[in-house]
Amino acid sequence: MSANVLTTEAARQANLDLPEAPAQQAVHDVITALRANRRSGTACTKTRGEVADSGKKPFRQKGTGNARQGGNASPIHRGGGVVFGPRPRDYSKGVNRKTRRLAFASALAARIEAGDVIAVDSFEVPDGKTKSFVAQLVSAAGTENALVVSDSFTAETHLAGRNVATSGRMTAAEVSTEQILFFDKIVVTSGAMAVLARRTTA
Repeated sequence: MSANVLTTEAARQANLDLPEAPAQQAVHDVITALRANRRSGTACTKTRGEVADSGKKPFRQKGTGNARQGGNASPIHRGGGVVFGPRPRDYSKGVNRKTRRLAFASALAARIEAGDVIAVDSFEVPDGKTKSFVAQLVSAAGTENALVVSDSFTAETHLAGRNVATSGRMTAAEVSTEQILFFDKIVVTSGAMAVLARRTTA
């Protein structure tokens, strides 16, 4: 397996449409949306009207020297309701297709310019062993903290890499901008180049 650092010139020859200037705002918007869309939004607290309480007045209105109280569900009581607490909500954000494409191309261009993208002919682990996967990954990228991007993966390769927590395996059609920026190195197969080229083209 031959591994070479992918240069900007080589990427452009492979028809990758990389922006000249980094689109930091587009990358920020896309990453924020990706992380917001993963939030379940199920946090919920009870108001004083939802707390299980008898509603009985705790003590008489006058003559005790205490502040008047109408029930034990008040927020000032232990076990009472919560004021302005979280309620179920939708955190998802929408980003248009042009911005997503620009962010992906900008993030990929930044990693290529930094010399963090390694081009290989293919990435397969025929024996399905984790030890073989790690050895092949370190041989190509020099580290286990790497993302392997291919057009497809064999079942043996998935089996070999699933226990390596510091690495990732994504197809070129599914890899996201966040994943491009997360790992120390990115190993891209020749079969994934055509798919990446389509994703970076306006």
